[in-house]
Amino acid sequence: MNWEIYADPLFRLPFLAGFLIAGVLPVLGALLMLREEWLAALGLAHLAAAGTLLGLAVGAPAILGASLGALGGGAVKSLGGARGNTAYGFMILIGWSALLLAAANTSAGDALGQAVMDGQLYFAGWTELAAAVLLTGLAVTALPRLMPRLLRARFFPRHDTANRLPGWRWHLGFDLLAAFGVAVGTATLGVLGTFALILVPAWAAFRIAPGWAWTLGLAGLIGVVAYLAAFVLALGLDQPFGPALAAVCLALGGLIGALRRLAQGRGGA
Repeated sequence: MNWEIYADPLFRLPFLAGFLIAGVLPVLGALLMLREEWLAALGLAHLAAAGTLLGLAVGAPAILGASLGALGGGAVKSLGGARGNTAYGFMILIGWSALLLAAANTSAGDALGQAVMDGQLYFAGWTELAAAVLLTGLAVTALPRLMPRLLRARFFPRHDTANRLPGWRWHLGFDLLAAFGVAVGTATLGVLGTFALILVPAWAAFRIAPGWAWTLGLAGLIGVVAYLAAFVLALGLDQPFGPALAAVCLALGGLIGALRRLAQGRGGA
């Protein structure tokens, strides 16, 4: 393994952009899993991928196309009052078909469509870093306000209606934040890399955390650790980043699940 490559200035911006995204997406994933909407990551990511390719075909930045695709889907879902994974299942089908049709009928072609699916972390620049910084700032600012309302809506679903509270506002706010997070992740890390960061750390944290605050903290920590390990392995071994990230997330999730079962077995004994 060539250790000198990690000091190359070429990879500093991609590393920072991915690092910020890896800290935010698992936290959004914990909230999506709490709402039983974990499929949002894949549904919105497919819309973002299709938007990315269509945007690139007309000369627009990848981040802009991805954001428009995902934010449009998130807004329609939220304003339409849809809840659960069904709406995101339709988004997967819509985004997948649009992505492949765009790849087949534009000058971008199949190669660029595959690159969107696999992730383009090493080509990330100032635009992607700025989007990651904006995402982090929005999450830090908005989540402390949205989270209590989202938790209340999950455990006391009739509270807002009974008290005539505009619950649609915070549902829309979170849906748009999640959509933007998925869009930034998709344009930088790829579709399945983004899905892995949203699903697996949250899944693992839910199984070992003693409370909600611990769940959020552990999900973020697992996501960052998985990202760092994947960055080192993919760059050092000259592997595509998206699949490496998904593999590391799965390995960490499997390890945490095995340790939990082992601890339960000893406790029962």
